[in-house]
Amino acid sequence: MQALRVVPKVFYFDTFKEFNDEFKVGKKDLLVTNEWMYTPYVAPLGVETNVILQEKFGTGEPSDEMIDAMAAEMKKYDFDRIIAFGGGTIVDICKVLALDVPEKSVDLFTGAVAPKKIKELVVVPTTCGTGSEVTNVAIAELKSLHVKKGIAVDETYADIAVLVPETVKGLPYKFFVTSSVDALIHAIESFLSPKASPFTEMYSLKAIEMIMAGYKEIIAKGQDERLNNLKNFCLASCYAGIAFGNAGCAAVHALSYSIGGAFHVPHGEANYQFFTEVFKMYMRKDPNGKIQQANQIFADILGVPNDEKLYDALEDFLNKLIAKKPLREYGMVEAQIDEFTQSTVANQQRLLGNNYVFLTDEEIREIFANLY
Repeated sequence: MQALRVVPKVFYFDTFKEFNDEFKVGKKDLLVTNEWMYTPYVAPLGVETNVILQEKFGTGEPSDEMIDAMAAEMKKYDFDRIIAFGGGTIVDICKVLALDVPEKSVDLFTGAVAPKKIKELVVVPTTCGTGSEVTNVAIAELKSLHVKKGIAVDETYADIAVLVPETVKGLPYKFFVTSSVDALIHAIESFLSPKASPFTEMYSLKAIEMIMAGYKEIIAKGQDERLNNLKNFCLASCYAGIAFGNAGCAAVHALSYSIGGAFHVPHGEANYQFFTEVFKMYMRKDPNGKIQQANQIFADILGVPNDEKLYDALEDFLNKLIAKKPLREYGMVEAQIDEFTQSTVANQQRLLGNNYVFLTDEEIREIFANLY
């Protein structure tokens, strides 16, 4: 069994200027970013390059329509390298834009067109959650099919991943929490995956430890304390990305795509809604297995017993960072409990296959019902 694979070369710089000094962004590059990142970090350096501002093509999570429009725009430029400088939306889009994009990008996600990489891809994430810089997963809402779907092939790996904590400073508090919780979920789901190895487990456990320790500081000292811990959160996100890029994510992600697709809930926030409820179900089914090792980290940080009430305590802890909401507050109606259960089972087997323990259709329905 393959124990570990890290495809992109990983670089670390304290500042964006240090990154540019080494990578020398120029006229043969295509920089895909947002204006609110371009203005403070790129413009002062006087960089002459081709630029696409993502927000001109749509807002929110990636969609095939957004990808198609940006693919048409980039045909105007002559470049060899794409530099994705932004959050998860930009990173996922650029993984697709680095391919030979067909007229309709949905064909790449459905498998109708085989992926072929034609551009070098450098990813500079500006959040501390997705870990997408080191994975081959790209997720998009396929508008015509009314579903969120991922593509995960060798061709969608970045060539180079670059961590620059300075660029995470402007991330609003809410998005800092939901993105870093996403990283925490990547870490624990990959740890419990049947595909985990001793190498991925090392990354998973270290990420859990670093994120939880950072959260404890923020709760004790206030929201601005996160600014003193950005390096650790960026590293933890990358560690978790390496772990789930090898071992995969599971039911939390699988169930979250329902509200992400239906109500346009940002990915990290959607995962946050399902996290503890899925793990309470796991604990009811097999509380004495491998889950105990991760649970002990939570228990030690929280100062509570490692028992059946642990995930209630974890939920209370996370709610001090940002409040969790009932799914009905996003617009979900009771009839969608069954609809989302059926959709999850039908469309998310790639993720459900990584569950800590098997969840029946009825147990998945119970999770939706409990959160409704």
